[in-house]
Amino acid sequence: MAGAETELGPALDAELLDKLRVLERAGLRRTLQPLSGRRGATVQLGERRLVDFSSNDYLGLASDPRVADAGATALHAAGAGAAAARLISGHHVQHDALERELARFCGTDAALLFLSGYMANLGAIPALVGSGDAVYSDERNHASLIDGCKLSRAHVEIVPHGDLAALDRALAGAAGRFRRRIIVVEGIYSMDGDLYPLAELPAVARRHGAWTYVDDAHGFAVLGPTGRGALERAGVLGEIDVWMGTLGKALGAAGAFVTGSRTLVDYLCNRARTFVYTTGSPPAVAAAARKALEIAAAEPELRERLRANARRLRAGLEALGRRASGPDDGQIIPVLLGSSETTMRAGASLREAGFLVGAVRPPTVPRGSARLRITVSAAHEMSDIDGLLAALEAALPARP
Repeated sequence: MAGAETELGPALDAELLDKLRVLERAGLRRTLQPLSGRRGATVQLGERRLVDFSSNDYLGLASDPRVADAGATALHAAGAGAAAARLISGHHVQHDALERELARFCGTDAALLFLSGYMANLGAIPALVGSGDAVYSDERNHASLIDGCKLSRAHVEIVPHGDLAALDRALAGAAGRFRRRIIVVEGIYSMDGDLYPLAELPAVARRHGAWTYVDDAHGFAVLGPTGRGALERAGVLGEIDVWMGTLGKALGAAGAFVTGSRTLVDYLCNRARTFVYTTGSPPAVAAAARKALEIAAAEPELRERLRANARRLRAGLEALGRRASGPDDGQIIPVLLGSSETTMRAGASLREAGFLVGAVRPPTVPRGSARLRITVSAAHEMSDIDGLLAALEAALPARP
């Protein structure tokens, strides 16, 4: 048996190395970059400090000392971890307080914390639907939603992106075939930066007796007059059945939550496997997220600064002949370049100029649509944006 194990290791490595070489030749191999010292909109990468235009720290709260201090205080009081699943002995007063505050902020009955947005979607969707049911999933949904739909074992219907007429036809054409039906979309799409037409979604769902599930990971605490996200911006607060948001993007902490009715949350607490069968998040993280939520609610100027920064960058890109998708004040700004190699070269050029920008390639985006994914933060100064625009003018290939 020992001999067989000895032979297996090299054989496995040889096979995986071949696959890595295929990725390398296609310009798709990824590597980790150890960053340190996040301060505002800058990060330390080795010996260099770069202006970060690749993070989801939309309000600049990830390095806010008030958020860090709240987490540190709870860390010393509660320890490093929850030490158990929440349904055993890992449910801390910090978790309880954060869930209540999230529900109050969202105007819902209750909320339930998950370790990440991925875990929330993998847990909630299969808990709500299964064999004999149907899911109507937007074609550009995030991998976590795609995987959650697959794990549910429900029939999955892929709907053209943002096309409510196609959704309406799909629902009408399957009337009576399924026990339960749920529509799964995102509020704002993380790679394209565009908004789903949520304003009309509840009416379509009601017409066909379907439930609605909105992943608002990139809209929560950012969009809408008071930061309640894409639902607030679209005027559909209280009309969506299942609402997922994250704590690791605009709030600068970690984790995610599902919010809605008390019955929904109680059911997920019992049936969402990624909640039931995992250790709770560290109480210190919940404390940090509570402080970040408090700041986001009390300081609307953070959102206004973010929107002003986004408008400035989008206007500058348009002057360069690069109009990006999404609303004029949208903080996710894609610059489509097509080829993975061109995108990687542009990203490397920007890094040399002192700017960290995401170079996104397949399979994260469809083949032939590699792009620079620029994200704006309230922590950016106008000089950061103007500097990035100058670097982009030098780094981007000429338009045909």
